[in-house]
Amino acid sequence: MSNLSSRRRFLKSATIAGAAIALPAVQYSRLYGANSRLGIASIGTGGKGWSDLNGVAASPNVQVIALCDIDSSAKHLGQAAEKYPAARQFDDWRKLLDESQDIRGVLVSTPDFMHAPISLAALHLGKHVFCQKPLTHTVHEARQMQMAAKKFNCVTQMGNQIQSHSAYRTAVHMIHSGMIGKVKEVHSWQGGEPRWPRHIPRPPGSDPIPAHVRWDLWQGVAPERPYKADMYHPFRWRGWQDYGTGQLGDFGCHILDPVFKSLKLSAPTKLTVEAPTLLPESWTDRATVRYEFPGTEYTLEPTIHVTWYDAVGAVPPRERLGDVPASYALPGAGSVLVGEKGSLVVPHVAMPKLFPEEQFSSDELPVIEGVDHYTQWADACLGNGKTTSHFDYAGPLTEAVLLGTIGIRFPGQVLKWDPNALEITNHKKAQEWVTKPYRNGWEPAWI
Repeated sequence: MSNLSSRRRFLKSATIAGAAIALPAVQYSRLYGANSRLGIASIGTGGKGWSDLNGVAASPNVQVIALCDIDSSAKHLGQAAEKYPAARQFDDWRKLLDESQDIRGVLVSTPDFMHAPISLAALHLGKHVFCQKPLTHTVHEARQMQMAAKKFNCVTQMGNQIQSHSAYRTAVHMIHSGMIGKVKEVHSWQGGEPRWPRHIPRPPGSDPIPAHVRWDLWQGVAPERPYKADMYHPFRWRGWQDYGTGQLGDFGCHILDPVFKSLKLSAPTKLTVEAPTLLPESWTDRATVRYEFPGTEYTLEPTIHVTWYDAVGAVPPRERLGDVPASYALPGAGSVLVGEKGSLVVPHVAMPKLFPEEQFSSDELPVIEGVDHYTQWADACLGNGKTTSHFDYAGPLTEAVLLGTIGIRFPGQVLKWDPNALEITNHKKAQEWVTKPYRNGWEPAWI
């Protein structure tokens, strides 16, 4: 059966809002061991998972109890096991959760397509969850994550850690304090060169699977395909539609985060995309996504337009950037918020810049201190304070980003979005991409 046919069959049998979807049986115990420290499990210990694990474990109130990775090599499970030798080791996250009685928090630092299946299973057990960005692989999954966190009363945090950096916190404060007045429009971009393939066909053939890689477990919920060395695992999966979410998915939850947080945006009402025709399996090498959001107390008009640009060397049109002078060298990635009284440049990642410069004395500009994104989650799990990128916030941000990735599939077409119905109301084919089919036996635990 084709991917499109199975997608249509799935949509016919599932209510997208999630309430009517049947839950598969979940066999994991909900019992916690008595422990005043936060016992955590790390699922995905290589790459970003390594820094996530060490970031949370830096808290003296955290105990690393379990480690899981499909790759047992020195750069993945091996290095984690060496640093945390008392932790139990797994290659299958399902077996880890079967033995999770003493685990209270779970870190999910896998490729995008496995975020929701693992996180939802953990949330159903009442485990607190720290999940890497983008929160999920589909819009439907993002809504499910938000619903599950609320239903099971779990402490959550998305791994867009730059939100807690002084630079982004300062930018949000500048907008909230009215330094540039009401915001008229926003331009955000990522002009860097990705380190993963874009706009290419799937490579033919297969390579021998290394002894240290559990390839079937790595594929998880995705359709099966042959192993190719250095093409998917450990890093280049980002360029493939079955596994990643492209340049927008990779960076949108970072770069658009201070835009969302400062303007208090909700869901977009419509969007349109300029992009090349997408190849069947890989993501595009360039896209411009034009969103329209309902206005807020921080915007000038009843609606606010936010435009995203990505391509190597991409920057927004200078004539749209208000008071930003032509002589100012734009950063390689970031945002410009154009306001009534000036423009705010928010680089990715550096301190924000206000224009026109003569109106803003550098001696009087505020600087908001950063916080620790990782230990903030650990502390909140133990009842101390709250997280700032909890799934009630991170879910809608991720939904907006992933709507953009749907738009990339239908360039030049206006997509109208009803967030309450979780529906693209004017485009049946686009609506089919709000969710996806899952490999038999790997269906997530829906709410």
